[in-house]
Parts: sequence; structure tokens; C-alpha cells
Amino acid sequence: MKYNLDKLKKVDLRDVWPHEALDFTKWLSEEPNLAMLSSAVGIELELIETESSVGSFNVDIYAQEAGTGRKVIIENQLEDTNHDHLGKVITYAAGKGAEVVIWVVARARDEHRQAIEWLNQHTDSDFGFFLVEIELWSIGNSLPAPRFNVVEQPNEWTKAIKFSEGLSETERVKLSYWTKYREVAQATPEFLKVFNPQKPSKDHWTTLRCGTSAYHIALLIDTQHGRIGIEFYAPDDKEIGYKAIDNTGLFEERLGLAATPFDAKKASGLRFYKDGCKIKNNETAWPGFISEQLEWALAMKKLIAELGL
Repeated sequence: MKYNLDKLKKVDLRDVWPHEALDFTKWLSEEPNLAMLSSAVGIELELIETESSVGSFNVDIYAQEAGTGRKVIIENQLEDTNHDHLGKVITYAAGKGAEVVIWVVARARDEHRQAIEWLNQHTDSDFGFFLVEIELWSIGNSLPAPRFNVVEQPNEWTKAIKFSEGLSETERVKLSYWTKYREVAQATPEFLKVFNPQKPSKDHWTTLRCGTSAYHIALLIDTQHGRIGIEFYAPDDKEIGYKAIDNTGLFEERLGLAATPFDAKKASGLRFYKDGCKIKNNETAWPGFISEQLEWALAMKKLIAELGL
């Protein structure tokens, strides 16, 4: 039997992007391409500006994390890493007050991998350094396709342990739960096609962005009453919040949960809880709780689209 297969062929980056600033940075700053990088590093990135001034220098891309507002700098280097660019990323991070640094390169030298690893080991949980290789591949005569490979990134578990040292017992439980949530979410392809899980926090919620600032979905835990939940949250758009409330019955039908509408001074929306889900001292049950929350989120996102919110 003959199979119609072809070989992958690596394409020179400069064949597609001859000029780093004029071609590659411009390409990467476009929304669908920045989304590919977002997926690779696990952070939902929103562009602020390109060639952003830092004293007498310019950082290639200045961005922020959706939902948290954490500032991000992206430095591009379509060649092997070098000491000059390593110095630049640290200088730019300091100048912009950035908490996340993403260094996109053609090839990462071992000494610079070690330097980024060292920075991640010796900074607290607020900071993260990513070293990412960009490649281009084609099959036969096809157009080249980009691929981002993360070669160094923050060790979230180690940083979570360091971060947890100053927290209360309940805050540690929440941090541990959301750390497990991110682990389960990143192993669930259908969820990752729709959402980018945020970094673990000590809060009772974690946000899921929906491609707009008008509303978002949040996953919830209640350690005191032993329950898990989800909410549709419109921070200041009453029209959208009221439309969700008007369709309470549909949300309840899709999720299989009873809704509690809320209408505060600015925010409005719907909140859902499932009882009988003990969080404290019940870690073995967390993956099951989280899988259920992921299903709720996907069902809610689908209904939101159907309602045209």
C-alpha cells in the first residue's frame, strides 16, 4: 500500500521576515499571531504598543496579561541568543516595571537558557521569564507555518511554594486548588481551544476571558461552605448583565445548576454553586471538581455565543 505523505521542511526565518523590527515584530503584534504566542506560554496577551520607549531604547512589544493587567515585554531576536539581548530584556523589564518577560529567539544557547532558569529560580511569584524559540516549517510546497517552542519558563509549583509562605491556611488551600486547576486545564485540549487558564492565585475565583472587556466567566470555590461554582460577570455593562439575567432559565438548563442573579452598583450577572464539594483536606477530589467546572465553562461560553452577548 502506498501512502501519500511528504516530509516536513524547516524554513529559514529570514526568508519570511527579512527585517526583525519591520517584518517579524509587526507580524507578531497582530492579534492572531500574538494569540499563538499566548497559547504557547499560557498567558493571554493583549497588545499595548510596539517599539515602546524605554529611555533612549525601544522594547519590541509592550503588552499586558488579560484579566490581571500584569505588564509584559516581548523582545525578539531572529538569531542565536547573545549577552547583548539578555541585558536588554532585563533593562527593558526594569524600565517598564514588567512582571513577565518573553524573549523570542531563533536558537537559545545553553548559557542563556541557564541564565533565564536562574532568574526564574531567584525571583518571586510575581515575576516570570520565558525563553521561546520560533521556527517555520512547511510540507512540500505549502506555505510555511510558525511554531513556538518554550525552552525555559517559570516553575509555577516552586514559585507557588515560595509565595505560599506568607499566606494563611485558607489562602494556601485556594492557591493549591488553582494550581491543580491549571494543571488539569492544560491537560484538557478542548478547554484550551477556548480559554487560557490564568496563573494560580490565593483568591476564591479565577477568571476566564471571553475576548471582550464587557464580561467574563469566573470559576469559584467556597472553602467555608464546601462548594464549587461558576459565574457570568459583567463589571459595568448593565445591558449585558440584564440580558444574562433575563435568560436565567437557559443558563440553569445548560449547566444543571440553580442560578443566583446579582445586580450591584456596577457589576451584574449570574452566579451558580454546587454544594457538597468539600475543598479543605480533600485534595483527591479536586480533579473531579475541576473537570466539572471546565465543562460548565465550555457550556456557558457556548450559550453566551448563542445569545449574542
